[in-house]
Amino acid sequence: MDVILRIAEELSVRPQQVTAAVALLDEGATVPFIARYRKEVTGGLDDTQLRNLEQRLGYLRELNQRRESILDSIREQGKLSAELEQSLLAADTKTLLEDLYLPYKPKRRTKAQIAREAGLEPLADALLENRSLIPEQAALAYIDADKGVVDVLAALDGARQIIMERVSEAAELLSELRERIWSKGILHATVISGKTAEAAKFTDYFDYSEAISKIPSHRALALFRGRNEDLLTLTLKAGEQDQEEQQICTQFVARYLNVADINRPADAWLAETARFAWKIKLFTRIDLDLKLRLREAAEQEAIRVFAGNLRDLLLAAPAGPKTTMGLDPGIRTGVKVAIVDATGKVLATDTIYPHPPKNQWQQSITVLVGLIKQHRVDLVSIGNGTGSRETDQLIGDLMKLHTDLAIHKVTVSEAGASVYSASELAAKEFPELDVSLRGAVSIARRLQDPLAELVKIEPKAIGVGQYQHDVNQLQLARMLDTVVEDCVNAIGVDVNTASAALLKQVSGLSGSISENIVAYRNVNGPFLNRKQLKKVPRFGEKAYEQAAGFLRIMVGDNPLDASAVHPEAYPVVNAILDDTGKSIQELIGQSHFLRSLKPANYINSEFGLPTVVDILQELEKPGRDPRPEFKSVQFKAGIEKITDLQPGMLLEGVVTNVANFGAFVDIGVHQDGLVHISHLADDFVKDPRVVVKTGDMVKVRVLEIDVARQRISLSMKKNLDGSEIVRSEKPAKNVQKVKSQPQLDNTLRNAFAKALGK
Repeated sequence: MDVILRIAEELSVRPQQVTAAVALLDEGATVPFIARYRKEVTGGLDDTQLRNLEQRLGYLRELNQRRESILDSIREQGKLSAELEQSLLAADTKTLLEDLYLPYKPKRRTKAQIAREAGLEPLADALLENRSLIPEQAALAYIDADKGVVDVLAALDGARQIIMERVSEAAELLSELRERIWSKGILHATVISGKTAEAAKFTDYFDYSEAISKIPSHRALALFRGRNEDLLTLTLKAGEQDQEEQQICTQFVARYLNVADINRPADAWLAETARFAWKIKLFTRIDLDLKLRLREAAEQEAIRVFAGNLRDLLLAAPAGPKTTMGLDPGIRTGVKVAIVDATGKVLATDTIYPHPPKNQWQQSITVLVGLIKQHRVDLVSIGNGTGSRETDQLIGDLMKLHTDLAIHKVTVSEAGASVYSASELAAKEFPELDVSLRGAVSIARRLQDPLAELVKIEPKAIGVGQYQHDVNQLQLARMLDTVVEDCVNAIGVDVNTASAALLKQVSGLSGSISENIVAYRNVNGPFLNRKQLKKVPRFGEKAYEQAAGFLRIMVGDNPLDASAVHPEAYPVVNAILDDTGKSIQELIGQSHFLRSLKPANYINSEFGLPTVVDILQELEKPGRDPRPEFKSVQFKAGIEKITDLQPGMLLEGVVTNVANFGAFVDIGVHQDGLVHISHLADDFVKDPRVVVKTGDMVKVRVLEIDVARQRISLSMKKNLDGSEIVRSEKPAKNVQKVKSQPQLDNTLRNAFAKALGK
C-alpha cells in the first residue's frame, strides 16, 4: 500500500504535501513547529491536518509492517498464491489483514488439526465435492482405532471440525457476517444473580438492551465496567428477532458451502455442519470481535472527549502576573495558605483554623489581613474542595471588614493539586514545604496561569474525562501529551520565568534540556536574547530550530525575541525595516501601517507568502495570547450545600466537565450538577461541546435535587417549561424531598447513572 497516496486521499490534499510533512516528521520536527514555521514546505497544512496525518502515518506503517510479516510467514509455508498475495496487498485495515491471515496463522492444536492428523481431511473434501455420497457409508473407510477414529460418528465429527474451521477462516464470509451483526445486533445486559445490591450503581443496566452499533461511548464503557467488575452479563443477540436472524446467518454459511437443497444424502449433513459452524465458530468469533469493536470505538470517543476538555482547561483565561494568595480549604485539618508573587515565587505560607472544631474565625481573618498587607496581595484563589464555600465566606467577611484591601476572590478547581503536592516534581521544587502547603501554592499559581501550573500534573489526574481509567492508557497518554504540546506551543513560553515542567512541553525540548535552561538561568541571570539559548548545555542547532520561535524573552535586547517570529525569519523583518525606513520600535503594534504593506514585496527564495503574512500579523500584536479575557464566577450567597437548593433556582456556575450526554456544572455546593444534553439549549444539540466547554461560566436553573444520591439536575434552557421542574413534596426544614416525574426518567435522572466514570 502506498502510504503517501492513501493519506493524501483521506485528507483531500496533494501527495506532495504529505510527502513533505512526512519527511519533516521523520527528521524529528514536531507538529507545532511544522504547522507554524514550515507552511511553504507543506503547502499550508494546519495543525489538525498534521495531527491526523501523523496518526494515520503511524497506523498505516504498522499495517504495512504487519503485512510484510504475514507475507513472509505464508511464503515460508509455501502457500502464497498470486491471488492471496494480491488480496493481502489490497487489505486496507488490520482487521481485514488478520482475517485473510487466519487460515495460515500458526495455531494451537485444534480439533480440526487432530482430525487432519487422523487422516480425515479427504473425507471432508469428498462430502463437499460429491453430495450424492451417504456420509455414514463414506465414513466407514476412515475408521482407525489406532488414530483415535473409533467409529463412524467419530469420523464424521472429525470431518465436520475440518469444514467448520475452514468456514470460520473464510475472510469474505466472516467480514460479511460481522458487518451484518454490527448493523442488526442487540447487546443485552443483565445483573448477575445475587449481586443486585452490590451492583446498585449499575441499576440502569439490570435489564438493558440497545442496538450495538448505536450505544454511546459512555454507556458502552459503563457496561464493560460492570462486566469487568463481575456485576453484569453482556449477551449479544443477532437481531431484534434473534432466532430468525440466527437462521438467516446460518443460511449465509450454507450458501457458502453450496448447500442448494437437502434432498441429496450429503446435503442434510452439510446443512447441519453450517448450523454448527455459525453457532460454535463464527458467531462466537463475531461476538468477541464486535464487543471489542464497540469497546475500542467507545475508548476512542472517550479519549477524544477528554482531550477536548483538557484543551479547554489548559487554554482557560489566566488572571495574569499578580501577587496571589492560594487557600487550600479544610475543615478539621485547617485551611492551608500560600502567597506567591507575580512570577509564582513563594513568599509566605501558613495554616489557619477558622472552621470547627477550633472555630478561630476572627483570628484567621487577622492572620490573613496581615499577610495580604505585608505582601500586597491582589488575588485570593480558593480551592473548590471540602470547606470551599465556608472559606469563601471567610474571605467575604474579611473584605467587608477591611474595605481598604483591593483584593478579588476567585474559586478555582483544585483537581490534581493533591497529586502534584505528593509528586517528585513538587518535592524537588519545594523540598522545604510540607505536602499540604504545596497544594495551596498550586491553587494560587493555577489562577495566575492555568497552563503553566497544570502541565506539572499528569493529565489523567486533572479529572476532566469520562472513564479515563477504563480506556487504553497508552493511547490516552499519547493523545493527552499532544494536547498539552499543542496548547503550550500555541501560547508560547517566557523562558525567563517558565519551570522545567513547562519548558519540557515546548517543541524540540527534552526534559534534560529544560532543566539545563533553568539551571543556566539560575546561575547567569535572565536571558537577554534568544542567541544566548545556544550557550545552554546540550541545546543544539536542531533543538534551537524547533524551539526558538516558541520561547519568549519579554524584556531583552531585541523586541522580536518577545514575539512568535522565528529567529531564522528575522532577515525578513530587517528587509521590511530597510524598505520602510522605520525602526522595529516604530513598526511593532502599528496595525494600520502594517496592513498597508504588501506581503508579496518581501518574499524571497527561503520565505514565501504564508510566512511573510504571519510575520506582519505577529508584528501587529507581538506575543499575543490566544486565551480569552479572565473572568470569574460568583456563586450565590447562602447556597453552600445541596440541601440549600430549591427547584426553579437560577444560579451561576462554571462548567467542570463536558461529556457526550451533557455538561457538569459547579454551582458552589460541593457536588456538580448535570445539564443533560436535552437541556443545554432550546434547540436540538448533537454535540455538547458546540454549546459549552470546560471552564465556561453559565447560568443554570435547578430542575431536580436527589439528596440521597447526591444528584442535581440543571437546565440551561431559556424557554423552560415550568412542568419540567420537579417540585418538592412537603420539604423538611433542611431536606429536599423530590417528586418523580416520568419525563425525567429517561434523560436527566438516568444520565447520572450513566456517568459512572466521572
